[in-house]
Amino acid sequence: MLRGSKVGLRARHEDDIRVLQAELYDDVVNTARADGRPWRPLPPGSDGKFVVDPTDQENLPFSVVDLESGELVGAATLWGLDTHNRYAHIGLGLLPSARGKGYGTDVVAVLCHYGFVVRGLQRLQIETLTDNIGMLRSAERNGFVREGVLRSAAWVLGEFMDEVVLGLLAEEWKQGANS
Repeated sequence: MLRGSKVGLRARHEDDIRVLQAELYDDVVNTARADGRPWRPLPPGSDGKFVVDPTDQENLPFSVVDLESGELVGAATLWGLDTHNRYAHIGLGLLPSARGKGYGTDVVAVLCHYGFVVRGLQRLQIETLTDNIGMLRSAERNGFVREGVLRSAAWVLGEFMDEVVLGLLAEEWKQGANS
């Protein structure tokens, strides 16, 4: 398990899938805002978003647990891993009961450690809607820099929304970690 100050990132367990599906994916508004694909109903037991494909080397999913209680609080992913150019994207989703408690900032920190130290990446990137204040704060508290806005890049529940692109380089992360 990868450990932060509040959360642990561990392999996805079978029991996690049902909870993540019900509390994250089945929330149509949450999924529409978090996923670039349109929401569609998935029957229980289907190969939903949270089922792990162990052969997929480009998308590395984790379950997020509270270190004190061991309770599942969300999901995190290092996705779009490009081993040639040494970069990846960060994604996370917290269960409704876990939001606003500082978990997001800690999840981003742990994923940065994993990406830069364990995987030897050069760059990590986050894309999020411009009104996702929680993700923007979590990213910026970990040293991510706003690199640009993709205007009307996301179709969300009947309207186009802008996305912010944030990036962090390994050297910047090392400097921030040592200060």
